[in-house]
Amino acid sequence: MKLLKQMCEIHAPAGEELAMTNFLLNYIEENKNNWKTQPILHYGKGFQDNIIMVFGKPTTAIFSHLDSIGFTVKYNNEIVKIGGPVTNEGIVLVGEDSKGKIEGKIIKKDDKIFIDFNRDIDRGTSLTFKVDFRDTDDFIQSCYMDNRLGVWNCLELAKTLENGIIVFSSWEEHGGGSTGYLGKFIQEKYGVMQALISDITWVTEGVTHGKGCAISLRDSGVPRKSYINKIVNIAREENIKFQIEVEDAGGSDGNELQKSNYPWDWCFVGAPEDNVHSPNEKVHKKDIQAMVELYKVLMQKL
Repeated sequence: MKLLKQMCEIHAPAGEELAMTNFLLNYIEENKNNWKTQPILHYGKGFQDNIIMVFGKPTTAIFSHLDSIGFTVKYNNEIVKIGGPVTNEGIVLVGEDSKGKIEGKIIKKDDKIFIDFNRDIDRGTSLTFKVDFRDTDDFIQSCYMDNRLGVWNCLELAKTLENGIIVFSSWEEHGGGSTGYLGKFIQEKYGVMQALISDITWVTEGVTHGKGCAISLRDSGVPRKSYINKIVNIAREENIKFQIEVEDAGGSDGNELQKSNYPWDWCFVGAPEDNVHSPNEKVHKKDIQAMVELYKVLMQKL
């Protein structure tokens, strides 16, 4: 879990993914010679802070977003949300501006939220939760498991992946905006039209800790059922523990693919977490294991 801890500590809220991008490019360069297949990389001009890795002869693409939730400093140390973070008083936020490092607690005044800090912070500075990474026998707990765990899953897959595409996308937590043009590039260059979304979902009354990876039949978006059925059948045939998720809210890069002008089939497949969008996101290790196992099989059989 050292790699996961390292990624959770990287400051990369939506719109500021560059630190994660640079970390991943360095990681890929240092480790790709040990992978079963050497990927072709697409990044840089025309791709903003996103990365596409292409292995062999791909038939399926995995999308995993790099960004996290967070806050932007407004005026007089008032802060506004990036995405949908929890805003309880007393939560510790960190960041850095032109005058140095920042650490302070959330306070509330007149229905507004502020960071309690001893000087005015530069306008536009981004803040994120302070990391407290906890690794126990059964659970991993930290802020930004969503979606550093989804990225970690992709890096595990990259070690043995022979055919497929891995996409590291941006802005997912604050409305999306990158997946559409990344999907366009993939379909036009490689002809791939089906996707898996490597992301983290919620623990609910129907999806619980320790019972396997969640396969989502729907959230605020409704993917094509015939494609979802293929994924469920593969999981059953391989005896990999999974849970069926049905929700009417929430979304992912899959929703943006569905709204694009290209014919994508997609399915959200990810471990469930408790304490969503808080400093204490909590995922069961059995569900992490099931997620990796399921993705390995899906990338071979889809």
